[in-house]
Amino acid sequence: MALFRNAAGRVAAVDDFCPHRGAPLSLGRVAGDTLVCGYHGLAMGADGHAVSMPCQRVRGFPAIASFPVVEQHGFVWVWPGDPALAADVPVPTFEWLGNPAFGYGGGIYHIACDYRLMIDNLMDLTHETYVHGSSIGQPEIDEAPARTRVEGDHVITERHMEGIQAPPFWKMALRLCGLPDGGLVDRWQICHFTPPSHVMIEVGVALAGHGGYLAPDAVKAACWVVDFITPETDTSIHYFWGMARRFRPNDAEVTAQIRDGQGAVFAEDKQMLERQQQNLLAHPGRKLLMLNIDGGGVQSRKVIERQQAGQVLA
Repeated sequence: MALFRNAAGRVAAVDDFCPHRGAPLSLGRVAGDTLVCGYHGLAMGADGHAVSMPCQRVRGFPAIASFPVVEQHGFVWVWPGDPALAADVPVPTFEWLGNPAFGYGGGIYHIACDYRLMIDNLMDLTHETYVHGSSIGQPEIDEAPARTRVEGDHVITERHMEGIQAPPFWKMALRLCGLPDGGLVDRWQICHFTPPSHVMIEVGVALAGHGGYLAPDAVKAACWVVDFITPETDTSIHYFWGMARRFRPNDAEVTAQIRDGQGAVFAEDKQMLERQQQNLLAHPGRKLLMLNIDGGGVQSRKVIERQQAGQVLA
């Protein structure tokens, strides 16, 4: 796809294929309400129809595909399927989206891996102990059992840890909330997968003995880890990551501090996932082993397979 903004700033998405000679329209430029091909100057409209070309008659060209687009809360949502069905599938809604009670900061990584590997990664956080040992990882993650359940097409994996020391990232979050960072805390991780490829993770710590996840806001630091995964090819993705927090929502300095810390954490994931993908491509015949910690990823893949097969739950 090629995405562009027209003269009014509205986003459009069309097939990244010039009907003249097949050049990528994404290498072109925007002129008014059209996307002009960077090869020979064919101007395409947001509806996929050819509009003009110097000294040529092009309005009879067959249209290329255009895609329904909605821009909300800082994200562009594109419907790649049958346009007639787009209105029946609303833009996803999450507690933090557009909610002034939350502060948000994030970024994007291009990662050379199958999008399902990223879903596996996010639905099994035991890797934090090893990949993110200097920031959010700790041995107690391994020691606390994870429970997975499926509600329709919604997969939830959760883990609760009580009476532990907070790792460095969460010590920082406690300080930002004006809370002591040297005592024991109760920590939670609740991973939510919803199709096609969204993973939202409720994370946080509360001062020990106040109810953990259910503790009042005054004694905890709570956030949503935001993961929007857009497949690019069979082995590459655009990974939109962020963190929506329920404390000091309007503090730009806090937003920058958390974004920088989270960005460093996800850079570690990027390295691991890309090397994992290289290994899988080099050894396509090797069967991967499944453990109980893989329940969230396994169930998420079942949802994906069911949706790809066009099966609808009753």
